[in-house]
Amino acid sequence: MLVVENVKKYFGEVRAVDGVSFSISQGEIVSLVGSNGAGKTTLVNLISGYLPPDSGRIRFAERDITYSSAYNRIKHGVARSFQVPRLFENISVYDYVRISLLVKHGKTKNGILPADRYSDIKNETETILEIFGLIDKSSLTPRDLSEGDRKVLDVAIAFALRPKLLLLDEPTSGVATNDKFKVMNVIIEAMQRDGISGIVIEHDMDIVADCSKRVLVMHEGKIIADGEPSEVMENEKVKEVVLGKAGNPQS
Repeated sequence: MLVVENVKKYFGEVRAVDGVSFSISQGEIVSLVGSNGAGKTTLVNLISGYLPPDSGRIRFAERDITYSSAYNRIKHGVARSFQVPRLFENISVYDYVRISLLVKHGKTKNGILPADRYSDIKNETETILEIFGLIDKSSLTPRDLSEGDRKVLDVAIAFALRPKLLLLDEPTSGVATNDKFKVMNVIIEAMQRDGISGIVIEHDMDIVADCSKRVLVMHEGKIIADGEPSEVMENEKVKEVVLGKAGNPQS
């Protein structure tokens, strides 16, 4: 599904991503962890097309996308959410999902018609809102939502593009502790329901162990561990540079 081969991205003397290689299979959801500045978000930006690599190769669904634009990657099935959702405050939850579907189905070229003119889009919008538990909040705008619901909406918007690979950048950051598992469960269940592959940047190791069977650990731009959560957390290097004495990843 996704193959990353010896990818590098430097910013001056900073080796943000330094020769990273790994692959992800169809339907596999992988967590990406590491201390602050390890290169996690830069790696996701390279995969999603928000940054070009200095060298290396990225293949997705047997297609070389190394230097494809973010827009073309979306067309081919790569979508992402952001650590801080970039949501306009005056657009309703319903219209956010609906607009994503209109874009996906190529129905925005001549302007957006009233919702009742697209019964198929209306039905699909409501289905996605049901999946993500937002149907009762469809008339609200982002300013009216909790931080957790804003994160869920951001993922629902990406989900509406019907991706094959979904990249999630800290989907529970800023979410109240009691809501973190609820938010992740909604997201992961939706991805598994449609067989979507995923990379999830996450700091909470309890959530990591719950949402994925495989963990990639980054440190100073490199992958230093790759395996099951319990196995990776016993790695002495991971304990030293990521978990620390307290046993919790650095933020």
